[in-house]
Amino acid sequence: MEAFSYTDINAPLVERCRLGDRRAQAEIYKRYSKAMFNASLRITGDYAEAEDVLQESFLSAFRELHSYKGDSSFGSWLKRIVINKSINCLRNRRLQLVPLGDQHDGAAPDHDDHGPDMEDLGWRADIVRRCVQELPDGYRVVLSLYLLEGYDHAEIAGILNITESTSKSQYSRARKKLLELARQHGL
Repeated sequence: MEAFSYTDINAPLVERCRLGDRRAQAEIYKRYSKAMFNASLRITGDYAEAEDVLQESFLSAFRELHSYKGDSSFGSWLKRIVINKSINCLRNRRLQLVPLGDQHDGAAPDHDDHGPDMEDLGWRADIVRRCVQELPDGYRVVLSLYLLEGYDHAEIAGILNITESTSKSQYSRARKKLLELARQHGL
Protein backbone atom coordinates (compact mmCIF):
# COMPACT_ATOMS: atom_id res chain seq x y z
CA MET A 1 0.00 0.00 0.00
CA GLU A 2 1.37 3.40 -0.97
CA ALA A 3 1.26 6.25 1.54
CA PHE A 4 -0.20 9.57 0.46
CA SER A 5 1.00 12.89 1.76
CA TYR A 6 -1.21 15.90 2.32
CA THR A 7 -0.71 18.81 -0.07
CA ASP A 8 -2.52 22.08 0.57
CA ILE A 9 -3.80 23.43 -2.75
CA ASN A 10 -3.30 26.94 -1.38
CA ALA A 11 0.42 26.45 -0.66
CA PRO A 12 1.64 28.52 -3.66
CA LEU A 13 -0.78 31.31 -2.74
CA VAL A 14 0.33 31.22 0.89
CA GLU A 15 3.97 31.47 -0.20
CA ARG A 16 3.15 34.55 -2.26
CA CYS A 17 1.43 36.03 0.81
CA ARG A 18 4.58 35.40 2.85
CA LEU A 19 6.43 37.53 0.31
CA GLY A 20 3.95 40.38 0.86
CA ASP A 21 2.01 39.93 -2.40
CA ARG A 22 -1.19 41.98 -1.90
CA ARG A 23 -3.01 40.23 -4.75
CA ALA A 24 -2.34 36.85 -3.13
CA GLN A 25 -3.65 38.22 0.18
CA ALA A 26 -6.78 39.48 -1.58
CA GLU A 27 -7.28 36.04 -3.16
CA ILE A 28 -6.87 34.28 0.21
CA TYR A 29 -9.37 36.71 1.71
CA LYS A 30 -11.80 36.06 -1.15
CA ARG A 31 -11.50 32.28 -0.72
CA TYR A 32 -11.94 32.18 3.06
CA SER A 33 -13.75 35.31 4.24
CA LYS A 34 -17.34 34.03 3.98
CA ALA A 35 -16.68 30.77 5.83
CA MET A 36 -14.60 32.52 8.50
CA PHE A 37 -17.22 35.23 8.96
CA ASN A 38 -19.90 32.56 9.44
CA ALA A 39 -17.75 30.73 12.00
CA SER A 40 -17.25 33.96 13.92
CA LEU A 41 -20.92 34.91 13.71
CA ARG A 42 -21.97 31.53 15.11
CA ILE A 43 -19.74 32.14 18.12
CA THR A 44 -20.17 35.87 18.75
CA GLY A 45 -23.83 36.05 17.79
CA ASP A 46 -23.34 39.62 16.63
CA TYR A 47 -22.91 40.69 12.99
CA ALA A 48 -20.74 43.75 13.70
CA GLU A 49 -18.49 41.86 16.12
CA ALA A 50 -18.12 39.02 13.61
CA GLU A 51 -17.04 41.53 10.96
CA ASP A 52 -14.46 43.00 13.37
CA VAL A 53 -13.19 39.54 14.29
CA LEU A 54 -12.90 38.64 10.61
CA GLN A 55 -10.77 41.68 9.82
CA GLU A 56 -8.59 41.24 12.92
CA SER A 57 -8.13 37.55 12.11
CA PHE A 58 -6.94 38.16 8.57
CA LEU A 59 -4.60 40.93 9.69
CA SER A 60 -3.19 38.67 12.37
CA ALA A 61 -2.88 35.74 9.96
CA PHE A 62 -0.97 37.78 7.39
CA ARG A 63 1.22 39.28 10.10
CA GLU A 64 1.95 35.87 11.66
CA LEU A 65 2.16 33.86 8.46
CA HIS A 66 5.74 32.90 9.31
CA SER A 67 4.35 30.74 12.14
CA TYR A 68 2.19 28.69 9.73
CA LYS A 69 4.18 25.47 9.25
CA GLY A 70 1.92 23.76 6.71
CA ASP A 71 1.27 20.67 8.85
CA SER A 72 -2.48 21.32 8.43
CA SER A 73 -4.42 23.15 5.77
CA PHE A 74 -4.18 26.91 5.70
CA GLY A 75 -7.97 27.03 6.19
CA SER A 76 -7.71 25.02 9.42
CA TRP A 77 -4.94 27.28 10.71
CA LEU A 78 -6.94 30.39 9.83
CA LYS A 79 -10.12 28.97 11.37
CA ARG A 80 -8.29 28.42 14.66
CA ILE A 81 -7.30 32.12 14.65
CA VAL A 82 -10.90 33.15 13.93
CA ILE A 83 -12.30 30.94 16.69
CA ASN A 84 -9.78 32.18 19.24
CA LYS A 85 -10.46 35.82 18.36
CA SER A 86 -14.22 35.20 18.49
CA ILE A 87 -13.90 33.67 21.94
CA ASN A 88 -11.70 36.56 23.07
CA CYS A 89 -14.40 38.92 21.83
CA LEU A 90 -16.92 37.13 24.03
CA ARG A 91 -14.55 37.19 26.97
CA ASN A 92 -14.33 40.92 26.56
CA ARG A 93 -18.11 40.89 26.90
CA ARG A 94 -17.69 38.81 30.05
CA LEU A 95 -18.66 35.39 28.70
CA GLN A 96 -20.68 33.68 31.37
CA LEU A 97 -21.46 29.99 31.23
CA VAL A 98 -24.98 29.38 32.45
CA PRO A 99 -25.01 28.13 36.07
CA LEU A 100 -26.27 24.65 36.89
CA GLY A 101 -29.45 26.04 38.45
CA ASP A 102 -30.51 27.66 35.18
CA GLN A 103 -31.15 24.39 33.35
CA HIS A 104 -34.05 24.40 30.95
CA ASP A 105 -35.80 21.07 30.89
CA GLY A 106 -38.76 20.49 28.67
CA ALA A 107 -40.86 17.72 27.27
CA ALA A 108 -39.77 15.97 24.12
CA PRO A 109 -40.94 17.70 20.94
CA ASP A 110 -43.97 16.35 19.12
CA HIS A 111 -43.07 14.38 16.01
CA ASP A 112 -45.07 14.55 12.83
CA ASP A 113 -45.54 11.32 10.89
CA HIS A 114 -45.06 13.22 7.65
CA GLY A 115 -41.67 14.64 6.69
CA PRO A 116 -41.31 18.35 5.89
CA ASP A 117 -41.81 19.50 2.32
CA MET A 118 -39.00 21.37 0.58
CA GLU A 119 -40.72 24.73 1.08
CA ASP A 120 -40.69 24.28 4.85
CA LEU A 121 -37.00 23.40 5.07
CA GLY A 122 -35.74 26.92 4.34
CA TRP A 123 -38.18 28.42 6.80
CA ARG A 124 -37.21 25.90 9.48
CA ALA A 125 -33.49 26.43 8.94
CA ASP A 126 -33.99 30.17 9.37
CA ILE A 127 -35.85 29.63 12.65
CA VAL A 128 -33.13 27.29 13.93
CA ARG A 129 -30.47 29.92 13.06
CA ARG A 130 -32.40 32.56 14.97
CA CYS A 131 -32.88 30.23 17.93
CA VAL A 132 -29.13 29.51 18.05
CA GLN A 133 -28.49 33.26 18.13
CA GLU A 134 -30.91 33.60 21.07
CA LEU A 135 -28.97 31.10 23.19
CA PRO A 136 -26.92 32.50 26.07
CA ASP A 137 -23.28 33.05 25.03
CA GLY A 138 -21.92 30.05 26.92
CA TYR A 139 -24.46 27.69 25.40
CA ARG A 140 -24.05 29.10 21.88
CA VAL A 141 -20.24 28.90 21.96
CA VAL A 142 -20.08 25.28 23.11
CA LEU A 143 -22.88 24.23 20.74
CA SER A 144 -21.22 25.98 17.79
CA LEU A 145 -17.76 24.62 18.52
CA TYR A 146 -19.07 21.08 18.97
CA LEU A 147 -21.77 20.76 16.31
CA LEU A 148 -20.75 23.26 13.67
CA GLU A 149 -16.98 23.53 13.96
CA GLY A 150 -16.33 19.86 14.77
CA TYR A 151 -14.31 20.19 17.97
CA ASP A 152 -14.62 17.50 20.62
CA HIS A 153 -15.28 18.29 24.28
CA ALA A 154 -11.61 17.96 25.27
CA GLU A 155 -10.63 20.52 22.61
CA ILE A 156 -13.47 22.85 23.63
CA ALA A 157 -12.37 22.58 27.26
CA GLY A 158 -8.86 23.63 26.25
CA ILE A 159 -10.08 26.53 24.13
CA LEU A 160 -12.44 27.90 26.77
CA ASN A 161 -10.33 27.01 29.82
CA ILE A 162 -13.12 24.91 31.31
CA THR A 163 -13.34 21.24 32.26
CA GLU A 164 -14.42 18.63 29.75
CA SER A 165 -17.46 17.82 31.91
CA THR A 166 -18.46 21.51 31.89
CA SER A 167 -18.27 21.48 28.10
CA LYS A 168 -20.47 18.39 27.96
CA SER A 169 -23.03 19.80 30.38
CA GLN A 170 -23.14 23.16 28.56
CA TYR A 171 -23.70 21.31 25.30
CA SER A 172 -26.50 19.23 26.83
CA ARG A 173 -28.19 22.32 28.26
CA ALA A 174 -27.73 24.17 24.96
CA ARG A 175 -29.55 21.39 23.10
CA LYS A 176 -32.45 21.48 25.59
CA LYS A 177 -32.68 25.27 25.43
CA LEU A 178 -32.52 25.17 21.62
CA LEU A 179 -35.44 22.72 21.53
CA GLU A 180 -37.38 24.95 23.90
CA LEU A 181 -36.74 28.02 21.74
CA ALA A 182 -37.65 26.12 18.57
CA ARG A 183 -40.99 25.10 20.10
CA GLN A 184 -41.64 28.72 21.08
CA HIS A 185 -41.01 29.71 17.44
CA GLY A 186 -43.42 27.11 16.11
CA LEU A 187 -41.18 24.20 15.27
